[in-house]
Amino acid sequence: MDRLEAMKRFVRVAELGSFAAVAQQLGLARSIVTRQVAALEAHLGVKLMARSTRRLSLTSAGAAYLEKCRVILNLVDAAETDVAEERMAPRGNIRMSLPLSFGLKRLAPLLLEFAQSYPEVGLDMDYTDRRVNLIEEGIDLSIRITRKLDGSDLARRLGSGRMQVVAAADYLARHGRPQHPSELIHHQCLGYTSAGAVQSWQFMVAGKLESFAVRSRFQANNGEVLTEAAAQGLGISLQPDFILDGFLAAGRVEPILTTFPAPELGIYAILPSNRHLPQRVRVLMDFLAARVGET
Repeated sequence: MDRLEAMKRFVRVAELGSFAAVAQQLGLARSIVTRQVAALEAHLGVKLMARSTRRLSLTSAGAAYLEKCRVILNLVDAAETDVAEERMAPRGNIRMSLPLSFGLKRLAPLLLEFAQSYPEVGLDMDYTDRRVNLIEEGIDLSIRITRKLDGSDLARRLGSGRMQVVAAADYLARHGRPQHPSELIHHQCLGYTSAGAVQSWQFMVAGKLESFAVRSRFQANNGEVLTEAAAQGLGISLQPDFILDGFLAAGRVEPILTTFPAPELGIYAILPSNRHLPQRVRVLMDFLAARVGET
């Protein structure tokens, strides 16, 4: 039995809580993963996992062994990467989670350029606005656009984006042009829903960040749809520049409330917190950090 390989399987099973999930992710038979962990237990002479028909949990010995395995595997990865970096170009596969609109509009051209420059690096790209669990889903790198990171996020800032409020000339002619964010409550606002209903938008007023209530008859979790709705006169939309640029250039919407800026969005590369950073991922992050601000 390859001890390191068995340790890797044990760590993945502990993180996902399922032999079947690990087997599916690795393209192996479930019995192979089960036998590797069982062989590891036999070698150690202790039970690492308590199995039942409904759930799998770590024993106290298993929990302690898990932390030591993570340290050992990270050291092995770091040692191998350091040696490899001295003798070869980046290689291997990178699984990525990318936000839909920003990913297609701004990141796709950069990633194609990266793929041309690093032919031995494979990119597996999942375009979704869903917030993924990097560890559970085996993601090496996630790009997230947000105003505020979670305290547990291991992140590198790549750039920033601006938010603007827009509406179609037809809508403004029919309903009037708001002069202050407090007037938005009297308008139809098109709400971006990432977690629950939209209740307020934030703006800088006299140097302070304030929240203002909005009413949303039309909501979606995709900014392209909401901006198209605004262009068709259905209401007022608050969207990032990478979505608005084409609509503004075509004259389909126009900016309003320009003297009350919305908070800046940060563009971040998020990394799983439980593993060594491979050279190929570090090279990709450096590439994106240098290029995202230019787009």
